[in-house]
Amino acid sequence: MKKLLLICLTLISFATYSQNKKTEKILEEGKLLFRLEKGSWYGTDHFLENFPTKRDSIGGYVSYETSDNKINTIFFNRFDSNVILVHYQFDNVPKPEPINIDTINRTATKLEKDLIAINQNARKMATENADNFFSFYENTSLNFIPVIKGNKKKVFVLTGPQVSGVVIIGNDYIINYDKNNAFKDKSKIHNSILQFPYTSENGENAIESTYHSHVVTNYISSTDVCTFLLYRDYVEWKQHIVISQKEVSIFNLEHETLYTMKKKDWEKINNSEK
Repeated sequence: MKKLLLICLTLISFATYSQNKKTEKILEEGKLLFRLEKGSWYGTDHFLENFPTKRDSIGGYVSYETSDNKINTIFFNRFDSNVILVHYQFDNVPKPEPINIDTINRTATKLEKDLIAINQNARKMATENADNFFSFYENTSLNFIPVIKGNKKKVFVLTGPQVSGVVIIGNDYIINYDKNNAFKDKSKIHNSILQFPYTSENGENAIESTYHSHVVTNYISSTDVCTFLLYRDYVEWKQHIVISQKEVSIFNLEHETLYTMKKKDWEKINNSEK
């Protein structure tokens, strides 16, 4: 396997690997989801530690990126979602300490109102699960990431672990909304759920790469990219490979790069090693 991976990396220079507009968009979107979720993590940690008297008043939170490339995480009032109780601002790639904290109650902006509206609707839809569209698993929880870019409004739903030591891929969804924040449609990104351990059970045989296959799409998903970036500091492996019917995606967690190659080329490399 080590020799195979070395061959694969070498082939990058010969254009066997490639990037295209689709994969560039996937990578860009995945990094955005990562930044938003990281801001939410840090904002929640700081809020719980520093504002215990406001816990009962919180109705939820959302994060968004502004034109100055800052990540903002807001906590809104449970009785009136138009009231923002705490507003955090983080660097573009969030660090634990926010660069600004605003605790003065204020009215939500138009963007914030829209983000809160679609986020709340998505949560309600998943909680009620009237059509059994959403799946729920033990020791996991659903995480909601609303995103508004241009005239597109959507909520990404990821499944996160409630136990340490594993990375979860799959059981994720996209919910789309119209310009008035009304529900349009929803779809599954993966048809299953997978768990990957942080480290190998054999300390002398570290995990170098992890793999999974895609049936729904040809490439790695932006939710995959987001998840791997969220947990890259905890896992020993630095590369994940997604194999679909026609394409193979190779995502490097450390360098945040995404390359693809045709599955037939991937199979040739594998066959040459047998």
